Amino acid sequence: MLIMSSGKNGESLDRIDGIKSSLRVISNFPKQGLTFLDITTLLLDPKAFKDTFDLFVERYKHENISVVAGIEARGFMFGPAIALAIGAKFVPLRKPKKLPVINTGEVISEKHELEYGSNCLEMHVGAVKSGDRVIIHDDLIATGGTICAVMNLLERGGAEVVECACVIEAPELKGRERLMSRGKPLYALVEVRSEPSS
Repeated sequence: MLIMSSGKNGESLDRIDGIKSSLRVISNFPKQGLTFLDITTLLLDPKAFKDTFDLFVERYKHENISVVAGIEARGFMFGPAIALAIGAKFVPLRKPKKLPVINTGEVISEKHELEYGSNCLEMHVGAVKSGDRVIIHDDLIATGGTICAVMNLLERGGAEVVECACVIEAPELKGRERLMSRGKPLYALVEVRSEPSS
């Protein structure tokens, strides 16, 4: 059984409750024994969609953020709009061979482990620079492996990661602790955690 709990830091509980109720939990996806937390149903609910966007914008609009880094693919659903709203550029972190490398399109890459395998993400060289203040955005944090890989790419480019921002946190998988061990905070709107069967 899964329990959804509200985000922290004084967000409007009405908005958080609407976001929680719009999420879908899918068992045994993408592999047997795993639970997938789906935000596509949130995107079908215009109010929950807007409330999610607004909460992120309210948090970052006065924080001098110059880059929103979004992780393929669900980090692209809110990341570009958040970047526009706060006056930042959007940097996509993509799976291998998705970013063009012709002429000045050189990329750097970082491998990372997932709960169900491994993957690699790439970023264009020059997408970030020294002095950039970055938030990393994705739909969900589980173990934190993907976000840490993105952090490595951004720091290799000279940027400072200010915070990691996710719609959902699965706290039992210890992603927050992994980020905190690197001195990076996590802002998540909703927690989804398993309850032991009785």
